[in-house]
Amino acid sequence: MARGALVLVEGRTNIPLYVQYVQAAKRLGLQPITLSADPARYDCLAAEGIEVVRVDTDDLDALIRECSRLKATYGIAGITSAVELFYATAGKLSRYFDLPGPNPESIARCCDKVTQRQLLAQAGVPIPACRVATEAADVESAAAEIGLPVVAKPAVGSGSVGVRLCRSLEELVEHTTCLLGGKHIWRSSPRILVEEFAQGPHYSIDIMGNEITGISLLDFSRPPHFAYRELTYPAVLTDDEHHRIADVSLSCLRALGLGWGPTNVELRWTQRGPVVIEVNPRLPGSPTPELVQLAYGVDLVTEHIKLVIGDEWNLRRSHSQTAIARFLVPDRDGTLDWIDGYNRAAAVSGVAEVKLYIEPRTAIVRKGDIRDHIGCVIAASPTHARTEAILQRAVALIDWSITPFST
Repeated sequence: MARGALVLVEGRTNIPLYVQYVQAAKRLGLQPITLSADPARYDCLAAEGIEVVRVDTDDLDALIRECSRLKATYGIAGITSAVELFYATAGKLSRYFDLPGPNPESIARCCDKVTQRQLLAQAGVPIPACRVATEAADVESAAAEIGLPVVAKPAVGSGSVGVRLCRSLEELVEHTTCLLGGKHIWRSSPRILVEEFAQGPHYSIDIMGNEITGISLLDFSRPPHFAYRELTYPAVLTDDEHHRIADVSLSCLRALGLGWGPTNVELRWTQRGPVVIEVNPRLPGSPTPELVQLAYGVDLVTEHIKLVIGDEWNLRRSHSQTAIARFLVPDRDGTLDWIDGYNRAAAVSGVAEVKLYIEPRTAIVRKGDIRDHIGCVIAASPTHARTEAILQRAVALIDWSITPFST
């Protein structure tokens, strides 16, 4: 018998993770129901039997009315979201209906990178030197104070969208013009964060509640962009490095008023030790949950839903492996003519999954962020060296052709 509805507020900006929430909810005997301003975006998931309700998801009162109707019809076991944009909204709804959920004020503060850095700095958490700017002249002044190179990024956003390393004043002017000139979509008043380029290995720390569930190593494409190239669980660390990374990560929770549900901390190990790049008050998107399950046997999505509905949750590891995701990134703009070899790659022993994100005949315009990925290969084995070898063999089997756009 169904245990009630799990209400998901939107999910369109992270469909793979959203599908995992839907499937996990069904396994737990829940009825997943999505609230969306545009239900047509979910037509591709009709086979899952998902009920999608049209409602203005930017209107809290409208959401409360719809949830009240769903409560009377199904009973609501819990409310959450698979995307950062609506996680604070889900927290507000959970509070209104007296359901477990995160502190929406803390989530909102954390999603604003300027406020986040102010709170981290006040608490003594090591962060890069940074300034906030609203005009081009302010951006240049901030860079002059900090010293080139700098990283310029929108104050609100995710997926490295709009993030660029600027090594010269010319690159900074060009990127600022791009951000403020209409090419970047702002959900609020334009504010650009200009910060010191912290150099060193980049780590991602996954936390549920106040417990660290995993630390991974992120490898990026070549500067000036920050698109992921590879994600490895677990990161190879000394005991001292692990302790210091864990200590800094948990201090972020205290500084930002977090500690309920999932949090993701990204930091770099620099000459002065761990420096926090950003804190995300949510579960990271695919393929992080898949890698954590392959590496440790922990299903982060299911355990988060258990927390949302007030069930007992379990983060105990059942095994230990090295799991790595290698992303497929095109080297040019144009039209994808064909992509082949993915079935052979999937058949390689040790490959857990091969994902393709686009179909042939799709136009490719590289952005320098997560939107550039056309697929990924995921592998796992008992050792890091073996997993890397498996990936090398599998990725070598995949090929594609891109015809450049005519000028």
